[in-house]
Parts: sequence; C-alpha cells; structure tokens
Amino acid sequence: MTVKAFWEDPYATSHRSYVSSVEGREVELESTIFFAFSGGQESDQGTIDGIPVIAAGRDGLQIKYTLPHDHGLVVGQPVQVDIDWDRRYRLMRLHFAAELILELVYKEWGEVPKIGAHIGRDKARIDFALTENITPHLLPLSEKANEIISLNLDIRTGFDDVQNERRYWEINGFSKVPCGGTHVRSTGEIGPIRLKRNNIGRGKERIEIFLCER
Repeated sequence: MTVKAFWEDPYATSHRSYVSSVEGREVELESTIFFAFSGGQESDQGTIDGIPVIAAGRDGLQIKYTLPHDHGLVVGQPVQVDIDWDRRYRLMRLHFAAELILELVYKEWGEVPKIGAHIGRDKARIDFALTENITPHLLPLSEKANEIISLNLDIRTGFDDVQNERRYWEINGFSKVPCGGTHVRSTGEIGPIRLKRNNIGRGKERIEIFLCER
C-alpha cells in the first residue's frame, strides 16, 4: 500500500521516498505527496528524482506513476518527489469550493442527482440531473458560499476507515462529507468564487466554479 503523505501534509511540495516497484514505465513508491486522479480531482504534475511524471493512477490502494521509457529507476532506490505547488494549491482551493457548492445544493434542494464532477487548474464543475434552469439559483448559491469562505472556518480532515482509506472533511456545524482529495485548512484560503451555468444537454445542468482574482 502506498503511503499517501499528501493527506498528512497537503502543503508539502517535496518528499523523500523509495521506489517499491518497477514494471517497465510504471513505478510505485513507498510513500508519496503526488496525488493521483480521484473523485474528479486531477492528478498533480511534477517529477520523481527529476524525471517528469507522465500520468498518475490508482490501482486499489496503490498509486502507479507512468514515467518515460528511459527513466532508469530501480527498486529500493531513494528518490525525491517534487510537485507543481501553484497548480496543486489552485486544485485544493477549487476542490473545496466545489465541495461547498455541492453541500449547499443538497441543503437547499435535497439529494439532487449528481452525475459528474471535475476539478482542474482553471475551474471546477459539478453536473446534475435536473430539468429546470439553475441560473436563478446561482447568485444565492454564490453568496452563501462566499459567506462561508469569508468566515475563514476550520476544515478538519481524517479517516472514517483507516484500513480501506476512507476519509472525510468536516466543518463544525455545517457538514461532514466523505472525500479523499487534498484540502485547504480553512475556508478563507479559497478566496471569493463566482459561478456560471453551462447547458450540457436536455435534463442536465452544470455549475462551473471559478476563483476570483485576488
């Protein structure tokens, strides 16, 4: 099992580890800060011992990294993992902005069917199975989310199930939600957000989430 050091310290930008497996281009590490795509959150970008990571994916509780053919890494070798921090931090902020919007939607409308989500560097999105136009709801949604953000509330994270690596985030008095992504420590770190509707097809509504420039 790959030790996910990005949960212990999501603000770490470099990490020392050891190669635990090599199968051609696929490499596994004993521990890592390099997040692999999960829950809609894109993978980190960066290097392992200066070698660019082409892709990162999950295989059960393991994380496998695809490297160039000539990476030259061997089992037991000590390596340094470095990530693109600016990108990671934007992903963390957008991820939690999306979490806030989703929880507010559930609190206002009940268990609306979520049919997709994606968190990238420039924006996040959440897709719902809805027949009504969500445009009239966007302003009150953004106002409520920005109020929570402005309060700079603590965000607590932890395990519900250590063995199966099931994690959660929690804001006291607001929500406790299963989630295995990387998170900021407080809502104030997100900064102001804005929302936009995107019509992606009949019976589907998409909310796009953007960070406002500071």
